[in-house]
Amino acid sequence: MLQRTVVVGSTSGLHARPAALFVKAASAQATPVRLRVGERPSVDARSILAVLAQRVKQGTEVTLEADGENADAALDALAALLARNLDEEAGTDA
Repeated sequence: MLQRTVVVGSTSGLHARPAALFVKAASAQATPVRLRVGERPSVDARSILAVLAQRVKQGTEVTLEADGENADAALDALAALLARNLDEEAGTDA
C-alpha cells in the first residue's frame, strides 16, 4: 500500500466546498484512495459523508493510501489538492 502524508491547507479544513472538491477528485482517480487521520481507521475518499465525518481542520496531517497501477499518480494529485487553500480558490475550478 502506497501512502502520502499531507497537511490540509484549506482555511475551513475538509468541510463543505473543500471536502466536495476533494471527493470529486478522488472519485475521478483510476484507483480507490482512502483517507486516514491519525490512528483512526481509514475511510473511502470517494464518500463525502465519510470525509466530512473525519472533522479535518486546517493544519491537520492526513494520510492518503492507495494500491494499484495508478496509485502513485492518484496520491500525488490528491495530496497536492489537499495542500492548497481551496477556500481562496472559490472562483476557480480546482
